[in-house]
Amino acid sequence: MHATADALEGLAAGRGLAVDRDARIVLRADGPVPGKVGLVSGGGSGHEPLHSGFVGPGMLDAACVGELFTSPVPWQITEATRRVEAGAGVLYIVKNHTGDVLNFSMAAELAADAGIAVETVVVRDDAALAGDHPGAGRRGIAATVLVEKIAGAAAERGLPLSEVAALARRVADGSRSLGVALPEKSGTEIEFGIGIHGEPGRRRIPVGPAADLVAQLLDPILADLECRRGTEVITFVNGLGGTRLSGLCLIYDEVAAVLARAEVRAVRSLVGSYVTSRGQSGCSVTLSKVDPDVLELWDAPVLTQALRWGRWSG
Repeated sequence: MHATADALEGLAAGRGLAVDRDARIVLRADGPVPGKVGLVSGGGSGHEPLHSGFVGPGMLDAACVGELFTSPVPWQITEATRRVEAGAGVLYIVKNHTGDVLNFSMAAELAADAGIAVETVVVRDDAALAGDHPGAGRRGIAATVLVEKIAGAAAERGLPLSEVAALARRVADGSRSLGVALPEKSGTEIEFGIGIHGEPGRRRIPVGPAADLVAQLLDPILADLECRRGTEVITFVNGLGGTRLSGLCLIYDEVAAVLARAEVRAVRSLVGSYVTSRGQSGCSVTLSKVDPDVLELWDAPVLTQALRWGRWSG
């Protein structure tokens, strides 16, 4: 038996989802929805509930699951594309990691050959890596959840592919994240600026008060986003899987204090372990700039295993 496929079937059981065990794809059981843009994302296992936990009304139509920390392959993505396409095209939401970008790009070419319109939005929110960093540049990490939620709401409203893609890019471009790995009980240093695949941080800093850590996380994010007095943001404190909710709430409390002093308005918040890294002890902080249109899409109903709010009437 294959543990990943077994886990996907357990995720789907009784939750309005379908699983293609051979292709390792999680799909909406009520899909494809006629006339709606299909949303497809995916990545390696080990980050759950990303992406499979976000399949459902108001968010993704399909998630492709790779091996541990390994991108899904093009044929998986192509099969998911075929299964969700309902006449309005398909949007790929892709984290900026080399394998993901390459394989989704290949799948987009195969979809185009089959006559399916595809647009791709690449999420590059990791503020630990400057835009001119050698290699692939900024990694895609926690802001992927926000992009998937807002694009999913736009697609549910029946917006055309070009508009759903434009909204997703706006959210991706207006989001920045920074992550830290917290030490074990006897540790004295924190890995600052980590990725979600066990990559080392950009530097190590001494263990200290939560307020000091949060200030170091937020200063580059606020600067990079050019947040000014009155800027409105969604604030997302994400656990990597090994940090208790109480610890994440402590971090959020410090985040709220820093934003209040900067007169940046945290108009919505999300706290929990949504983009994990095999149970690593640590967290990330994400800020995403919003306007009234984007905020309305964030508030729209969603019904997935990992995110659910509002009354779904679809």
